Amino acid sequence: MGGAANGGEKVQLDPTLDFVAGTIAGMTSLAVGFPFDTVKVRFQSPTIAGRYNSTWNALATIVREERFFGLYKGIMSPLASVALMNGLVFASYRFLMKMQLESAESVPTLYQIALAGAGSGIISSLITTPTELIKIRQQSLLTRTTARQVAWQIFRENGVRGLYRGITATALRDIGYGAYFFAYEATCRWFVSPPSVDRNSADLMKHVEESAGQLSWGPLMVAGGVAGVAGWVFTFPFDVVKTRIQASHPIYATHGSGVGQAKGAAATVSYRTPLLGAIRLFSSGPKDLNPYRSTWSTIVHSYKAEGPSVFFRGLSPTLIRAIPVNMVTFGTFEAVVRAFS
Repeated sequence: MGGAANGGEKVQLDPTLDFVAGTIAGMTSLAVGFPFDTVKVRFQSPTIAGRYNSTWNALATIVREERFFGLYKGIMSPLASVALMNGLVFASYRFLMKMQLESAESVPTLYQIALAGAGSGIISSLITTPTELIKIRQQSLLTRTTARQVAWQIFRENGVRGLYRGITATALRDIGYGAYFFAYEATCRWFVSPPSVDRNSADLMKHVEESAGQLSWGPLMVAGGVAGVAGWVFTFPFDVVKTRIQASHPIYATHGSGVGQAKGAAATVSYRTPLLGAIRLFSSGPKDLNPYRSTWSTIVHSYKAEGPSVFFRGLSPTLIRAIPVNMVTFGTFEAVVRAFS
């Protein structure tokens, strides 16, 4: 991601190298931080959040009850798509950046970097949504299952549309790529010493950009950690909303029941999957009564039921994970780029 964030010189980087470096970095960081992602999802899922009282308690409980494998439950879905995901992020980031620059030699402003990052996040949600839906369904289950079984179950019940449950909340969360790239580039530039001679603003920015591309591993790792925290802090509430939507199932009223009865029943069914036979009884299509059926309904219901603090549930393990994961991400990316450039 660091190579994509740097404008000037890096805009001309071989896209194949960008893709390979991003894929290796993504796979490495995924392996490092996935246990904390599992804890985050458990905290954000209303049906099982009460089982754990802290990040470390959750880690210990999962290992004790589900063995070490439990911490990596659901990893196959994002691991299988990490190449496509990173390729889409870097390709869209590069495209959106080039649209804003006058030439390949132009140095992007931090505003342009943030805008390109936010746009790439929205585009990447096309891949992120189904992979994270499958991952979250697996992580929310206390029994062992496979990504293929979960994906097939979702498709069988709701078709392709079912695989994109929560796409709006996912896109809103992934706008955080703007803060992510912004923070990384801003931190790299902060570490650059100002030139000893007077320069005009264009020359100064070019000097800063070229120097930022030659930083040692220490500043790059710090910049990666800062980027990881920034990327989550600004959009974390939407991650909570997304998890609640994707961890739940549609709830439909049984034939002949009134709306009031359906709502009462919905509160006791623990978000069961709909019965296909019951669906066919609705001539005008079934109405989903799940309070977590959309981004807005999830925000309203969660706020009324649990207060504003619910939108930051799971933030602790996420930030703990963000620092080492993004240090590894940017460090690996820069190592691959420098090795093959």
